[in-house]
Amino acid sequence: MRDEGGLSEEADWPGRDLVRDLAACLRFYSRLPVPRFLGEPDPYAVPDFRTVPRMLPVAGLLLALPSALTLLAARGLGPFLAASLAILVGILVTGALHEDGLADCADGLGGSSRQRALEIMRDSRIGSYGGLALAFSLLLRIGALATLLDRIGGAAAVALLLAAVLSRTFALAPMVLLRPARPDGAGASVGRPEKATVGVAAGLALALALLALLVLPVRGVSAMLVPALAGALAVTWLAKRRFGGQTGDVVGASQQAAEIAALLGLLAVV
Repeated sequence: MRDEGGLSEEADWPGRDLVRDLAACLRFYSRLPVPRFLGEPDPYAVPDFRTVPRMLPVAGLLLALPSALTLLAARGLGPFLAASLAILVGILVTGALHEDGLADCADGLGGSSRQRALEIMRDSRIGSYGGLALAFSLLLRIGALATLLDRIGGAAAVALLLAAVLSRTFALAPMVLLRPARPDGAGASVGRPEKATVGVAAGLALALALLALLVLPVRGVSAMLVPALAGALAVTWLAKRRFGGQTGDVVGASQQAAEIAALLGLLAVV
């Protein structure tokens, strides 16, 4: 079968699978209109997380790029407004995907039992725990980003990009380390990342972290790496104790915790 340009949909070309996985990540993690690539049977189906997340670091970088550019463009408005607009743009790009997971996960932690906690997390309404978690997530990210902009200037945009890369990569921790909390939930339907997938994702994240050394100091990048991983692992540990496994909401909460920890870690050393 051939498309309008005369290329076979079955034709193979170098990097095709990587491009497909990147496109799948961008569609799943954002509201961006990503075009269909040759050979994709159903580009809007839930991606297979056994392989797709290997391109997650690159997707994280691309998804955070509009926020980083906004931060730089709005510097003249002052650090607080520039940081606020940057975070707002990021939320619009992702459709508040991770923020929604954080709110649901926080509400679930207030459940009286494991089963009740899982029921609460499926409820579309936001409770007091979820509302507070969202508020503190926004306050901490905006505050940290504004302070970084004031201290290190335009390098704060690179810090924002690296935080996005690290947080989305480390947010795979619950999927790798825990079984799904519900057999019929999103965490079970997408599959568990394979070892090779995790290895590629980790390698890409490390490569991008090394690239950030062109702008950020070594101690700064290190201060982002370790806290970001610790934040994701902390949420993973809480999920195991409270929910008995991972869900899509837990993954979203892990990303938020890792991003906040990365920004605060850098802030502590600059």
